[in-house]
Amino acid sequence: MHHSWIARCVRLLCVPLGALALGYAGHASPASADDVIKIGAPLPITGPLAPEAVKQQQGYNLWAEQANKAGGISVGGKNYKVEIVYTDYQSNTPRAVQATEQLITQNNVNFMFAPFGSGAAKAASTVSEKYKVPTLAATASSVQVYDQNYKYLFGTFTPNDTLTTPLTKMVKEKVPEVKKIAILARNDLFPLAIAQEMEKSAKTAGFEVVYFEKYAIGTLDHSAALSAIKGLSPEWIFVTGYTNDLLQIRKQMADQQMKAKVVSMIAGPAYQEFIDALGKGAENVSSAAWWHPAEQYDGKDIFGSTANFVKLFKAKYNAEPDYAHASAALCGALFQVAIEKAGSLDRDKVRDALASLDVVTFFGPVRFGANGQINSLDPPVFQIQSGKPVVLFPQAIKQGDLKIGVE
Repeated sequence: MHHSWIARCVRLLCVPLGALALGYAGHASPASADDVIKIGAPLPITGPLAPEAVKQQQGYNLWAEQANKAGGISVGGKNYKVEIVYTDYQSNTPRAVQATEQLITQNNVNFMFAPFGSGAAKAASTVSEKYKVPTLAATASSVQVYDQNYKYLFGTFTPNDTLTTPLTKMVKEKVPEVKKIAILARNDLFPLAIAQEMEKSAKTAGFEVVYFEKYAIGTLDHSAALSAIKGLSPEWIFVTGYTNDLLQIRKQMADQQMKAKVVSMIAGPAYQEFIDALGKGAENVSSAAWWHPAEQYDGKDIFGSTANFVKLFKAKYNAEPDYAHASAALCGALFQVAIEKAGSLDRDKVRDALASLDVVTFFGPVRFGANGQINSLDPPVFQIQSGKPVVLFPQAIKQGDLKIGVE
């Protein structure tokens, strides 16, 4: 039953980039049917994580379009077009694992993009490892994803503590009167891991953690948790979850007239949808992310500079890119760099090229640790001010200072 379901999904949702490749033949000799590099991309195209899937897809498609426009990927003097094979796993992790197996064994993809988020990426990595298929994870930050001693999994998000530690340092320095923090976390691998890192970072910095609770995936009513937090009067409220969770929680905080000197949320505020949906309710909410369009890197990848990536993205999608779009595009660009470096489509050679990468990209410097997780970036801390994200850290790309008070 599962196999027929997945086969149907693959037929319905494969979005090969053939249309994007049209008209690019002038840049290279016309590719024969075999001269294609196929990358499998299982995504939660339907279900609660659908907004995240759109971001991944936009990032992957932008990269593939740029690669094909430039004549494709050069492998030992021969040019290959890029085709991305999408499958919908309906925001269901076991289906993400089945979809990965299907893409490798039946769609015969050369390489893989991991499913969305830390939980699904970890689960599916057992399959790509079994078949020795190099896999790039665009949205898996939790160290638990990379603790299996796998050789074929690489991820472009730094560990979670690289987001929480700069945030606690900043609050301690700028708002010394903040003593108590309340933490509310979605009970899911990444949101829970980031909340646990925040608890550690907060305790290390001398804050008192007065509340730490988890809410179940799919929770719509957070009023009991919020009134418990309100009763403790913390000066800092820290909430984790995905965009839809955080929108609901922020609206329910407003309903209960909750105020705090600092309110931080991960991962919604990096997304324009969060700001648009909340309006004034987004003001002064702080967050951290792995990338921000304000960064200024001069990359050696197909996008080149950060500014050029932002310009191409805006031209195609009429919107500002966020870290999820950028990381997906980066994963495509890194496959391209590694394949060209290896001069081969041999999976082991491409795997070794990925493992030894040391390259500046539009996203920042990329080097992978021995566990496959990137270890070469300082993720930015930012805050929504006057309806726009303003970078507060690192110093090199700072745009403003932390504003106090969220109502």
